[in-house]
Order: sequence, then structure tokens, then C-alpha cells
Amino acid sequence: MARRCPVCGKELTSDRRDPNYPFCSRRCKLVDLGNWLSDKYRISEPIPNSEGVNPETETEEEKK
Repeated sequence: MARRCPVCGKELTSDRRDPNYPFCSRRCKLVDLGNWLSDKYRISEPIPNSEGVNPETETEEEKK
């Protein structure tokens, strides 16, 4: 099964040494970065803090 560029869908070579991998080109790599920076992509759930407590569901007792 051939891998495809996640931005444009172009079929990729399997050379992981390519500096643009997993994208087909520098342009697609920068488009993806721009999507992250403009909040087009988001992580769906909040990341818990280092103690494993989700700050959005943390109670007042847990904050102390």
C-alpha cells in the first residue's frame, strides 16, 4: 500500500530519509505547519497536567 501526502494526497516514495517526509514537498510541509498555527487543527481533548489531573475538571480541593 502506497503512502500519500497528508496535505495534497500525492503518492509518496517510501524514502524516510527525505527531509520533507511524510509530506511530498516543502510546500506541503509548510501548509501543514500553517494549518496548526492558524488553529485549523486542534487536539480534541485537554492535556492533563503533570500530576494526571485535567485542569478543566479539577475540583477546588485538587487545586490546593
